[in-house]
Parts: sequence; C-alpha cells; structure tokens
Amino acid sequence: MSELGARHLLIKFEGSRNPVSRRTGASTSGVTAAQAEQELQSYADKVRPRGASEEVFAKYACERSDCGSFKSGGDLGLFGPGQMQKQFEDGVKGTAVGKMSGIVLSDSGYHLVFRTP
Repeated sequence: MSELGARHLLIKFEGSRNPVSRRTGASTSGVTAAQAEQELQSYADKVRPRGASEEVFAKYACERSDCGSFKSGGDLGLFGPGQMQKQFEDGVKGTAVGKMSGIVLSDSGYHLVFRTP
C-alpha cells in the first residue's frame, strides 16, 4: 500500500493515552469521552456546511486540535502502513481524498480526519 496523507482535529479526554493538550499544555483528565465526542461533533457541524474544504478544516484544527499538528492546521503529512495507530489509519483509509471523515476514536482521543492527496 502507498502512503496516505491527512489532516486531523484531535480532542483528547480522560481516557486518552496521554491526556494533555499539545496546544494548551493543560490536562484533559477532566474531560469525559461524551464531552469530547460532543465537542468534536460540533466542529464537524461547523465544517460540513462550509463545503468541508481543506482550508476550512485546517482553520478549525488550528483553533482547537489537542495534537501538536495544530500549528500546521492538523497536517500530518504522508505516512505509511503501521506508522499511525490502527484505528486512526483505518479512519484515514475509509475517507475519500478531499473529504472529511466521521468521528474516529483512537487511543489518543477523538478525531475528525480530512484526507489529503
């Protein structure tokens, strides 16, 4: 399989393997899974009506993602098989290029994925 490209917006919660936001440095141990999923759904609802463009997705990833990639609009660049957590990689594979995924749960937290070429 060839490399995959993606941006993502991650919301960490109390069950995340490292419950600390890379954007703020604050603990997310007080955030429940339900709260994280609900907040992430609100971002999906903001992106979709605006055409789910990569530019719009990147704007919201900069504003909210708990991953260090927030600085680059959630851009993870290209990665090969096995380089990301399986749940996340499966979520990327299941999303068409130029489209946004549904909510993906991994050991890191809840993600929205925007598949890039």
